[in-house]
Amino acid sequence: MSTSSTADRILEALEADAQASYAEIAERAGVSKPTVRKYISELEDEGVIVGYSADVDPKKLSGKTIALVGLDVDSEQYVDATRALKQLDAVEALYTSSGDHMFMAEVRASDGDELGEVISEEILSIDGVTAAHPSVLQERLK
Repeated sequence: MSTSSTADRILEALEADAQASYAEIAERAGVSKPTVRKYISELEDEGVIVGYSADVDPKKLSGKTIALVGLDVDSEQYVDATRALKQLDAVEALYTSSGDHMFMAEVRASDGDELGEVISEEILSIDGVTAAHPSVLQERLK
């Protein structure tokens, strides 16, 4: 049995395969299925698990361009800008960041032209957003 906590082992199994059954997670974490069910429910209730998703290789995603966009926002408009960014359909995920930019947004579009339109017409039109720095993802390596 691993020295890591039960919750950590369950999360590790979920992160490796979000589609794994409770039985598979239980086997990987070295606990019973009821224990997995209980911990997952608690972790969801506590907001530790915020959702389940599929990892996508952008190169194999037909007809889609995926970019990570670094966003700069005026501090005075942080809350309103955050709300507006979260409402955009093209923004798949939004993260706060301690790096070069205040936010990192995963933006999906049909092609580079649409990506440019999303950035210029939707993202940069939000009050408080002062800059957007896109990096188009080419190929998933891990």
